[in-house]
Amino acid sequence: MTRRPLRRAALPRAATVAGVLAGLLALSACSVAPPSSTAEPTAPAGPRVPLSELAVADDPRALTGPSTALIESAAIEPVAVDPAQSLPVTIVSRDLDGDREVVVDDASRILPLDIAGSIAATVFALGFGDDVVGRDISTTFPEAAALPIVTSSGHAISSEAVLALRPTIVITDGTVGPTDVVLQLREAGVAVVFVDAEPGLGAPAELARQVSAALGSPETGELLAQRLEQELAEVLAAIEQIRPDDPAQRVRILFLYLRGASGIYYLFGEESGADELIEGLGGIDVAGEIGWTGLRPMTDEALVAANPDLILVMTGGLESVGGVDGLLAEKPAVGLTRAGEARRFVDMDDGEVLSFGPRTPAVLDALARAIYAP
Repeated sequence: MTRRPLRRAALPRAATVAGVLAGLLALSACSVAPPSSTAEPTAPAGPRVPLSELAVADDPRALTGPSTALIESAAIEPVAVDPAQSLPVTIVSRDLDGDREVVVDDASRILPLDIAGSIAATVFALGFGDDVVGRDISTTFPEAAALPIVTSSGHAISSEAVLALRPTIVITDGTVGPTDVVLQLREAGVAVVFVDAEPGLGAPAELARQVSAALGSPETGELLAQRLEQELAEVLAAIEQIRPDDPAQRVRILFLYLRGASGIYYLFGEESGADELIEGLGGIDVAGEIGWTGLRPMTDEALVAANPDLILVMTGGLESVGGVDGLLAEKPAVGLTRAGEARRFVDMDDGEVLSFGPRTPAVLDALARAIYAP
């Protein structure tokens, strides 16, 4: 029996951001995915030319009008077929009561649950998709479409729905709840493993390593981590070729989280993951410039002070405020920014844009196209 620690000594950033985002969704009774019982994702774009061959705008800051970022394919490509496992394994998982040793002796019925669908995507990318018995509402890639959903639109777990699936292991990150339901699962004898990867471009590889450790297949996790790191390096290098060399010409970008029906408008700043995404896209994170940390309610003063060239939003969030016209009417301060005046909004599927999982390289590719060659 092997003891594998899943977490580093302290990960307050991930826990804080996840907790705030989970609270936002609970308040809005809305999921990260579009507010629908089926959570249908935006259709992928299909094959297209490499980023380096795009005819990009000479001055991307001068572009006008909204655009939607579409990934080339929503499919998850596994790194291995029938990957080897070594069970039982004892891992150290920091759950609701602190650090706890969890024994995983059966991973034949896996239930991955989190707010963005990243854990499920990782399980499939590792090659364990055939062992997954259910999904959260944000798990929308094609391979998981037939699986039963065990979370509501607000990411609340139904213990009855979960137990009916007879999972042998639940892998989560604490972004779904409520807490007492997670405890019920543990008390019912289900191995509940908490993973934690700080939001950002390092998260996909870290999540691959943590999830694979819980499934008794760390070697497969390392293979996936290396693949993701290579894919990320390639897309980041391609973005460097098309973004302006002069920092003064780089696009000033702000990530705005919207849930119109509940009146929720949040700016995502440093340590939210949105900052690393924007920097990876060759843009300037204006929330960081004004000292915005984490996830905080939008104020008109902060928005005008940030004065972004482009506002990045989730597709479902933009729809919830009535599109660009509805947002500008509801929040006139948005119209006072360069982005508002130019109607320069880039939206992306809610379950993709900040998921930080196996599709992150594709997300960066899609966003770069929407920013530099819409």
